[in-house]
Parts: sequence; C-alpha cells; structure tokens
Amino acid sequence: MPDQPRVEFRTSPDRYRHWRLVTEGPVATLTMDVDEQGGIVPGYDLKLNSYDLGVDIELYDAVQRLRFEHPEVRTVVLTSGKPKIFCAGANIRMLAASPHGWKVNFCKFTNETRNGIEDATAHSGQTYLAAVNGTASGGGYELALACEHIMLVDDRSSAVSLPELPLLGVLPGTGGLTRVSDKRHVRRDLADYFSTKAEGIGGKKAVQWRLVDEAVPRPRWDETVAERAAELAARSSRPHDAEGVALTALNKTRDDDAITYDHVEARLDRDAGKVDISVKSPQNDPPASLAEDPKTRSAQFWPLAVTRELDDLILDLRTNETELGTWVFRTEGDPALVLAYDELVLAGANAGDWFANEVLHYLKRTLRRLDVTSRSLIAAIEPGSCFAGSLLELALAADRSFQLAGVFEDADPDAEPATITLGDINLGPLTMSNGLTRLQTRFWGDEAGYEAAVKRKRDPLEAEDAADLGLITFAPDDIDWDEEIRIATEERASFSPDALTGLEANYRFAGPETMETKIFGRLSAWQNWIFNRPNAAGPDGALRRFGTGQRAVFDRKRV
Repeated sequence: MPDQPRVEFRTSPDRYRHWRLVTEGPVATLTMDVDEQGGIVPGYDLKLNSYDLGVDIELYDAVQRLRFEHPEVRTVVLTSGKPKIFCAGANIRMLAASPHGWKVNFCKFTNETRNGIEDATAHSGQTYLAAVNGTASGGGYELALACEHIMLVDDRSSAVSLPELPLLGVLPGTGGLTRVSDKRHVRRDLADYFSTKAEGIGGKKAVQWRLVDEAVPRPRWDETVAERAAELAARSSRPHDAEGVALTALNKTRDDDAITYDHVEARLDRDAGKVDISVKSPQNDPPASLAEDPKTRSAQFWPLAVTRELDDLILDLRTNETELGTWVFRTEGDPALVLAYDELVLAGANAGDWFANEVLHYLKRTLRRLDVTSRSLIAAIEPGSCFAGSLLELALAADRSFQLAGVFEDADPDAEPATITLGDINLGPLTMSNGLTRLQTRFWGDEAGYEAAVKRKRDPLEAEDAADLGLITFAPDDIDWDEEIRIATEERASFSPDALTGLEANYRFAGPETMETKIFGRLSAWQNWIFNRPNAAGPDGALRRFGTGQRAVFDRKRV
C-alpha cells in the first residue's frame, strides 16, 4: 500500500463522495453509494459498495449531524444506492495491503461509528432502520446489525452473511459475532453455521434465525420501508419544531509539532514519544438556563466545542501519530466555571432538552473513545488546573494521575494549590463501555471507598486529601514533580507497545462485561492477533490470496 497520507476526520455533506443524506420531515434517508475511485489511499477500487476509512469518516459525520442539526428526524433509513447490493463490507484489497496498525485502527473507528448509531437509537430518539435492498456481507451486514430494525429484500438472491472466516481467515472485526449473539440473540449453533457459510442466508430462514427482522418481497419493498419508518418515527420523543444546531467547521491548526484548537492544544514530542495535551476551561459564566440565551445553542457552546475538539484530536493522534504512545493531559482555567457549565447541561438534559441531551451523550462517547485508545494516559494536576466535573473525567480515565502537593515554590509561591473536584456529572451520565462511571470502575469492589469519595462531592480536594480518598495515584511535591513525570513517561516509552496495549485494555474495564467491552476486548486481542498471523496476512494467507484464484495455505496447528 502507498504511504498513508495524514488523515483528516473533518468533513461535511457538501464534500461527501460516498453517501447521500436526505431529510423529509421525521424521516431521513442515508444512502450508501460508494465512489469506486474514491479510496482514501490509491491502489484499490471500492467495488460493490465496499468501504474504507474515508467512507466511514463520512458516515460518522452524517450520524453526528443528524443528531445535532436535525432534531426533527426520528427515523433514519440506512440503505444502498446500488442495485442488488447493500454493502460488501470492508474493501479486501485495502485490508490486504494495509499495515497492521492501519487495519486495527480502521476496525476500531468503524466500530465506534456503529456504536454511535446504536447510541442515537437508545438515547436520542433517532431509530435506525436498515433497509437491506441487496446482499449485505461482512462489514455490510455489521452495518445493518448496528440498526434497531433490519429489513431484507426477499428476491431469492439477496442474503446476509459474515464470510470473513471461510473466505479471508479473519473475523468480523467490527463486532459482527458479538452483535449476532448478544444483540440479535441468534442461537449459538445457528450462529456458528451462519459464520462459516460464505454465501449467507436470506429470506424466511434469515427471519427465523433472527438474523433480520423481516423479509419483504421486492414489489412491496418501497411501500413497506416507508410504513416501517413511519411506525418507528411515531414512537420517538424528538421535538417537532426545534431548530437544529449547525456543526460549523472546527478552528484547527496542524503542523508537525502541534495541533491547536480554540480550547485544546497538543504539543508533539517525537523524541520522547509523547504528546502534551492541554484543555482550557470556559472563559465566561454560563447563562442561567439554555432557554435564556439563544446563542448558547451553537457549536461555540463550550461543552460542545471542547468535546468536538477532543474528539477530533483523539482521532487525529490515534491515526496519524502511532509512535507517540504516551499522552499527558493537563487542564487550565477556572474549575468553578467547568462545574457551572456541567450543571447547566445536566439540568437541561434532566428537563428533557434535546440539545443538552445530545451534548451530554457526545461527551460520553468521546470519553469512551479515549478509553479504548491504545495509548498510555497520564494526568498531571498542577496549580492553575481545572480538573473538575467533566474535565476530571480525563484524570479518572488516565492510567496514572499525579497531583502536585503544594505549589512550585521557586516559580509561584503564592499560587493556589492544585485541586480536583467531583461534580454530579461524575456520578451517573458519563458511563464507560462497561456501563459504570469511571468513579465506580475506580472503586470496583470497594463500596466504602466509593461512598467516601462521593461524600466529598463539590469539595476542592488538594493532593493529600485526593490521595487519601484514592482519587489520584501519586502526590509528589515540587522537588520531585518534574522527575516523577519524566520517569513515568520515559518508563512507558521503554516498554513493549503491544504489551502495554494488552495491559491497559485489561485494567481500564473492571466490573461487568457488556456487549461493548466484548467487542473492543476481542478487537484488541483476537482480531489484533489474527491480523498478524500468516494464515491471514502472510504472503500465502487468505487475505492476500482472496480474489486471485489461489487457495490460502494455512499452518494447521491450533494454538
């Protein structure tokens, strides 16, 4: 594969090459019509509505815009613009030629986008309906699996399939196996047969096995899709007359050493293999309510603006800067203002305000993206920091956190000591993939520790108290501060990145298993391993030989 260009995740509907988005009252239609010559990297054709990262970047943008810019939309019909093919899944030529890291990051982003579709159905009142008007295979069926309701055209040729194992020697990498069993509740033996039958299953059998919800004859297809979309829309609580919020272009500056936005800045230290990330608090007091100031409902609203910037930064660094393995988070500003904006959003969401609800869930999804990112995360809590409420989540997400005990005597002896502050937002809405808050996950199995921390809600906690409560890892003084941070980052850079990825993925998700933790855990472990094996990615492996007319040569040992 040619050298990958620097990937840009910012886009808009007027720049789409692969999707068409049309809204008609409460129903939006999102049509996949992939430009065969529109690959994000040259060297392959996107035939049969197969997709690459560029296709999914547009899909992610469309899902986000539907939630914020179209509050009137209650049902999203996901369908294909090509005859007799819904989607052939991830492009095989692209996968076969891509470096290992590209494949894994591609699968991760694709699955996060599928999770966003499910989150919109569960929390935004925008129900996704998959109108599978032709064969859906591999990632194409996984796209349908992300939707709440799946309709398959019954024309004796269209089918759904997960052919990765028999044809490619890999697994459905964006959650296909897990969604079949845990979401669709397909019986284990039937799921096993289905996942080894390359041609898939269609018609009434697909319905009987719960692979789809209904099979519709082609003559009644358009009529039935419209009926079902209307039925799903009627169940939604989305507002009829609200005005959408335009997701205007981010103000972003990017060069080899820095990535800068209005509220977030990242300094790239290539020699040390790390990124220093700084997040700024809002500068002004919030209005008394979201209804009081119409200007609040805009992309410049601090909680939405800072979340968009963090989201874009995570994606940029994760995809384009794979050798910068340690991210050090700092914050700057007034913690009281952070808490005030948190309370404004929470009050709006609790009162049923659609915009506040969207902002809250977007922050939740962005923090989850951080959780599943294979980078070592360190929080440095210093005087002038604002690790409070929503921004405290960055420290709670970190693998280690350091809070300065006292102040930097030589630099500013009169400064206020660094504090952290728990708020209501830390106690419920911002759940991780395991269904628990980061605070609950931190104190998993230690109910007394959790309750002790919650009792100090709203109290600005200096380093000693924060350490006693178990809310930070270490509290060095100013004499040891620089050395402690240096040792932590240099030590991280000396370890095997593969082993660190496994370590972090294990420790970040204590507690119950969910469909989402299974998907990302299996992606990090099973698919990561399979992608590296010669049976899939070697010169004689299934991925390499697919479409050549030659059979793959397998090492038959089971390990």
